[in-house]
Parts: sequence; structure tokens; C-alpha cells
Amino acid sequence: MPTEFDVREIEFLDVSKRFRLAEGQSLREFLPRFFRKKGFAEPFYALRDISFSIGRGEVAGIVGRNGSGKSTILKLIAGVTAPTEGEVRVLGRVSPLIELGAGFHPDLTGRENIKMNASILGMTARETAERFDDIVDFAELWEFVDTPVKRYSSGMYMRLGFAVAIYSNPEILLVDEVLSVGDAYFQDKCLAKMDEFKKSGVSIVVVSHSMELVTEFCDRVMLIDGGHLIGDGPPSEIVEQYLSIVPHPVETTTN
Repeated sequence: MPTEFDVREIEFLDVSKRFRLAEGQSLREFLPRFFRKKGFAEPFYALRDISFSIGRGEVAGIVGRNGSGKSTILKLIAGVTAPTEGEVRVLGRVSPLIELGAGFHPDLTGRENIKMNASILGMTARETAERFDDIVDFAELWEFVDTPVKRYSSGMYMRLGFAVAIYSNPEILLVDEVLSVGDAYFQDKCLAKMDEFKKSGVSIVVVSHSMELVTEFCDRVMLIDGGHLIGDGPPSEIVEQYLSIVPHPVETTTN
């Protein structure tokens, strides 16, 4: 008999994530702030007391204004960062389509980066070898697979990153605006692949500013604003709520 956690692949329990605005400064940048008594910046909460669960096979969208905390949620699910407070529970192999190609080494070839990235995503050497041709086929990079990726265009970089991630056989797929890159043909390929995952029962979490995408593709949508979860429900309902809080451009008239 399945437990509650068996059917809830992702759970956030009163999760907060705090950063300091000056976090990551070099010593050279830090010392002038220190002597001006500005060395210790006030903490900034990217997320505050967030709780939700995503069930197995569910497709959940996350919408919100820039800086609202959407991408931070994906990074917490992916294990890239840890919560400051609360608990994040994730069950299943996660494939993050976040900052595609961020793990690539510029001096290594496409072939070498496929092997390295696949290993990072939890694939064995045998799995990588079995899926290698499919990865390169999807990315359409046979002509450049033995070329260092520093010579790739940004589109080639993204295509390769996407292809490696989707062939890692994810149980949980995280998608962060990656469908906004590449030409229309490749975007259609990506959407078709995501639809395959959806039909096969993969849990998918989508962060997007495309209200059309989240309305058509997601089972439910969550609205994040100022680090707080302020809406969670049917896509059309939450999209309407989101549009009501987004500032509209001021119309000007000329005489």
C-alpha cells in the first residue's frame, strides 16, 4: 500500500530561503563596505514559508513577476541549493532544464561534455553509451560533436544541454524558460518531447512567462509573489490572478 510520500514526489514544508545581498563579494569588494560599516548586508528572503506538494505524474506551472522566487524553487528541488528554514523532500531522479549547458567545460568537445554532463545527471557509462546517438540526433550536432563547445553558438549550446537532460530518463523534469531559446522548429521538438514525458507519467515543474504554455500544458499553476505562495489552482484561474497583479504599461497620448 503506497504511503503519502510515495504519491507525493515533491514536498515543500514551510520552506524559506534567505540570501545576503552582498553574498559572493570578493575581499576587494567587501573591505570598502566593511570600513563604511556596510560589510554585513541585510538578509533578503527569496522565499518565505512556502508549503506545497506535487504528486507523481503531475504537471505544475509556476508563474510570477521577475525576482519573485520561481527559479529558487526549481534550484531547491534540484538540490542546487538548500533551504534556510523548513524541509524539501524529493523522490525520484531529477533532470533540471535550468541554465542549460552551465556544467559544460568550454575546452572539451561536445562528445566529452555529453559524457561528463550525463554522469552529473546520474547516468551510468553504459546508459550514456546506449543513448549517445539519440542525444546527438536530437541536438542535431553530428557535424560538431568533436568540436570544443567554446566554438558553439548559444543555440547549439542550449540544444546539447536540453538533449542530454531529456535522455537522462528523468522521473522529475524541471523546466525554466528554456523553450524561449532556439528557433521555432527546435521549440516544437522540445514541446513534443515534453508532451511525451507528460503522457508517460513524468512529474514536470514548469517556470514560464508564457501564459499560453502554462494554461495549455499544466494541470495546475502556482503563483509566487514577493517570495510568498499567493495562489494555487486551475491554470486559467491562476493566470487571471497573475495578470491582475502585473503592472500594465502606461498609455501615452500625443497631441
